[in-house]
Amino acid sequence: MAKFTITINEDRCKGCGLCARACPKKIVALSKTKINSKGYRPAEITDIEECIGCASCARTCPDAVIEIVKN
Repeated sequence: MAKFTITINEDRCKGCGLCARACPKKIVALSKTKINSKGYRPAEITDIEECIGCASCARTCPDAVIEIVKN
């Protein structure tokens, strides 16, 4: 089981990619399959098991759409 739960409000994400660049484990990426209601590709987690809970993605997000909770 993953140590952390990451919630991304996909509808509010504008797909800027800052979270993906901030992630030291490189497990955050813009979706290749989803497009939100605003026409952006939202961020998603590619491998939650690798998450170290550093919250770099959440702190970097200009729209505060990422939430990290320790399980």
